[in-house]
Amino acid sequence: MSIESNHEELKPWQWDEQHWRGVLNHVRAGRTLRPKAWPNNAPCAVAISFDSDHETNELRDGGKSIGRMSWGQYGNRVGVPNVEKVLNRFDARASFYVPAVAALTYPDEQKRLAEAGHEIGLHGWIHELNSVLPYEAERDLLLRASDALTAITGIRPVGMRTPSWDFSPHTLRIAEEMGLEYDSSLMADVDCYELLLDGRQTGVVELPVEWIRDDAVYFMMNRFSALRPYTAPTDVLDIFKRELDAALEDGGLFQLTMHPHVIGARSRIWILEEILRYARERKAWIATHSEVVRYVKKHAA
Repeated sequence: MSIESNHEELKPWQWDEQHWRGVLNHVRAGRTLRPKAWPNNAPCAVAISFDSDHETNELRDGGKSIGRMSWGQYGNRVGVPNVEKVLNRFDARASFYVPAVAALTYPDEQKRLAEAGHEIGLHGWIHELNSVLPYEAERDLLLRASDALTAITGIRPVGMRTPSWDFSPHTLRIAEEMGLEYDSSLMADVDCYELLLDGRQTGVVELPVEWIRDDAVYFMMNRFSALRPYTAPTDVLDIFKRELDAALEDGGLFQLTMHPHVIGARSRIWILEEILRYARERKAWIATHSEVVRYVKKHAA
């Protein structure tokens, strides 16, 4: 039974086994893609990424808050330049996932990053939630986003991260149709793995994320929300460093997601600096997400 079959009138506890297995197995983790060794026998791979959402966090829901859009503009004016300085200091390349609207608002930012060797990846059109979109709309927005980033940077994106890591029942099908090499939105492993669509190999690689390794969950603030999480920067560094230590010990992959308007603050940017310093001291391989994906596809054990 298809994932799209009409079971809307039934409660989940009323689903028959064929249906719940169809839901469960629609998008699934396939074979693990861990190489026998990393380049230059590095103890682990480090993949640093930034979701450059900028003002689209507010725009996607039709919001018009001047205050929240100014926070997004801070990401461009202060956050990204602060991030660039640290990356340059440690000669580290990173992946930036950029909604097309943000890229069109700040094309010089994307050009500058691409020219410096950083990866510019897909992150939707206006940071929309894919799970509320029909297939045709989601596909159209991702194709338009790919064309926009290509026109700005001169490089067609090979990977994507869904906005808010919101992966719809159609997302993998669209990624496969577009010939994308990888996604970085799901959480089934700490190593890269191949994505299966209804049990079929797609050739699309997942470079997994985790909320634990995301700065936003510790630092985000919404003054109109009752939930206002906050963690001291020293504690966030401790969490990230423990994740990196485990990757070093295990010989695997350490992936980190950050946001320029969040990590770029004066009291937080040093977290990125310390992570990169620590990775360099331990001879880890620091690479973009696309570089990691291409390496594991070629060298998976």
